[in-house]
Amino acid sequence: MKPVPEPRFRPHFDPPLRDDSPRPTSGGPAHRPSLGDLAELVRAPAALSVVGDSLAGLAAARAGTPTALRGRHVLLPVASACLYLGGMALNDYADRHLDATERPERPIPSGRVTPRGALLVGTALTAGGIAAAGVAGGRRALAVAVPLAACVWTYDLVAKEHRTGPFVMAACRGLDVLLGATPGHLRSALPAAAGLAAHTLGVTVLSRGEVHGTTTRLAGGVAAGTLAGAAAAAATSPAAGSVTAGRRSAVRWTTVAAAGAYAAACLPAQVRAAATPTAANARTATRSGIQAMVPLQATWAARSGGLGTTALLAGVAGLGYGLRLLGRARGRAGVSIT
Repeated sequence: MKPVPEPRFRPHFDPPLRDDSPRPTSGGPAHRPSLGDLAELVRAPAALSVVGDSLAGLAAARAGTPTALRGRHVLLPVASACLYLGGMALNDYADRHLDATERPERPIPSGRVTPRGALLVGTALTAGGIAAAGVAGGRRALAVAVPLAACVWTYDLVAKEHRTGPFVMAACRGLDVLLGATPGHLRSALPAAAGLAAHTLGVTVLSRGEVHGTTTRLAGGVAAGTLAGAAAAAATSPAAGSVTAGRRSAVRWTTVAAAGAYAAACLPAQVRAAATPTAANARTATRSGIQAMVPLQATWAARSGGLGTTALLAGVAGLGYGLRLLGRARGRAGVSIT
């Protein structure tokens, strides 16, 4: 009889929250994390992959229905970014004991950020995200932001290693798209929310193999899902009335181009992971999947007729690429969602 494998992660809490990071031995003041330490804790550059959720949702919600945009709606992407960054801090807080063995260079096990500090950062960013959503969209936005925050905390502290974990993470992305749609019609944004949620499901499943490797069947299934998602977004026609007849051709070809960019961003790494399902290939496929979020958001924004939003997201993608090149030049590791 085969032994039951020990779960990779066991939720562990310290009541009260004790500071179990290394103490300075010189008798000087306690170490305070630098801005760079906190940026690493929350995976700051990865926030570029989430602001497009709200932008794609807003573009879809406005398709065919002139929805008045107000200055406060700018806070919707801010709310998305705060909730995402807070989730990254909570991720490292929950994984601090595991990371002490598997990833000791991370901010908490290396002693650069205390567990209490990480939890406070995660809590503050979550509260800030909910507050920004409330200011931007009132009760309607809060009705989406609060369940979104609950999903983030549930994933990080409870569901990450459970079989439901990838579905909880996918729900986070879907709700994030709907958060951006709250100034308009939520129903119009459901296809975009479903597309981003399905992609997130695949990325999260692959991320579980970042340490011990994945399987050919799993990585192959994710690659097939990427193809299907790109084809579905590119093949479907824009919503009726979302664009004029003169712009329809531009919208269609922009959508096809964005869908192609999405597939090119993540499909090759997923195919390599399917062919050789090592931990290194799983990590590369996970990072590629995160980076492909922006082209996918642009695809759904273009499909809704939001060519201006698509151009903005193309700029975001270019900025993200530049930051990744800078990080490689400085010898920094790529972003992980686990």
